[in-house]
Amino acid sequence: MNNDKPRVTSVGGIFFKSENPDEMKDWYKENLGLDTDQWGTNFEWFQGSDSTKKGFTQWSPFEDKTNYFEPSKKEFMINYRVVHIEKLLEQLKQNGVTILDEIEAFEYGKFVHILDNEGNKIELWEPNDIEFEKLVQGRTK
Repeated sequence: MNNDKPRVTSVGGIFFKSENPDEMKDWYKENLGLDTDQWGTNFEWFQGSDSTKKGFTQWSPFEDKTNYFEPSKKEFMINYRVVHIEKLLEQLKQNGVTILDEIEAFEYGKFVHILDNEGNKIELWEPNDIEFEKLVQGRTK
């Protein structure tokens, strides 16, 4: 596949509302063996296009009263890993997609939020997996 094309490359995170996120994390830890921390857990994998590069998918329950998913009224939000987030955002603007905020940059990647055609909030993440891995390793120490 053309690596210059702005696009989604995989799921970067699964976020959902919970009446008690800490109990939810404990249940998943006890029953399904997830190695949870205060944020949830990360699934580590190797990228298919380059099996020497790690990738991560975040799993996080949020307080059921969170406003982080707004303006969506849904109980979940999916984070997609993307490449060329700036170019992708330009394409989305041209297509009339609702852009909720500006690109925000952190050491571990760039983020922006959009709405799909049914009003589901989507988080787009252009990861810096090297820095994200340092963050993940710091959580488990």
